Order: sequence, then structure tokens, then C-alpha cells
Amino acid sequence: MDLKSEILKLKEQKDVLILAHNYQLPEVQDVADYVGDSLGLSRQAAKTNHRTILFCGVHFMAETAAIVCPDKKVLIPDLSAGCSLADTINADQVKKWKSEHPSAVTVGYVNTSAEVKAELDYCCTSSNAVNVVKSIPVDKEVLFLPDMFLGSYVAKMTDRKNMYILGR
Repeated sequence: MDLKSEILKLKEQKDVLILAHNYQLPEVQDVADYVGDSLGLSRQAAKTNHRTILFCGVHFMAETAAIVCPDKKVLIPDLSAGCSLADTINADQVKKWKSEHPSAVTVGYVNTSAEVKAELDYCCTSSNAVNVVKSIPVDKEVLFLPDMFLGSYVAKMTDRKNMYILGR
């Protein structure tokens, strides 16, 4: 039996949903039930009836799936699969930043660890970041992290003068 057939057989036997980020190799995508971006894959995870989810992506994506599916076992083939953007910020930095801006609202891009997400008021994607920030009263400071390019775009699109960006 070839490797692909063996994987597909085990997937059925073990009741596993395989999710693959669109950055994965074609061979990985070929055995996946769904291929997409991190938001789309998390949505697929949230609606699955499978007992186990194998998330072929970076660490924060598997963590996000585990957050939205607390009753499922979420596996990641490579525990060291990281995201350079997510790795630019940690929960201690967010806590320090919040202590320096106690009345500010924190908005973080989905490309962050679960520990960082736990410190946020809002978690956004690139497709809803502008609307999330627009929903915050204009007199409130906004602390946006960790993507400075998305943050700059959001500040421009919302005409925010009291938005601060932590990250790179």
C-alpha cells in the first residue's frame, strides 16, 4: 500500500479530520479534508463531528482549533512549526503594554499564540480588522498587535489617531 492510501485508511479508522494550510506541500494537501487559510480551517474545525483534528499548519493555528473545539483532540505533526509573526509577541509583553495603557482596548491579529489571545479584548483577521477597530469607541486608545503593516492599514482606514501598534 502506498503512503497516501495508508494515510487515508488510517484517517477513516481513527476518525480524524485533516486540515492543511494552503502553504503546505501539495502532497499534504492531497490527503487533507480541507485546504485553506487559518480562518477557514478554524471554521471547518468548529463544525466537524470527527473526534480528532490533525492540523497541518503552524502552532497558533492548531491552538486556535483547540480553542474553538475544546471537546476534540487537536494534533499538529510538527510541534516546532512556528509563525515568525506570532513569535514577535508574547503574553508578558502584552501585559506590560496593557499596564502602561490601562484604559486601552487590545486588538490582536489571529496570528498570535493562545497565551497572547488570552490577554486580548478582541482577536481579528485581516478581513475584519477594520470593522473590529471601527466598533471601538473613538475616545478609547487601541493597542494593535503584532502586525505593524495590518495595524498601519487599519489606522489609516479608520482614521484613528489614538492607535498604537506593538510588533513588527
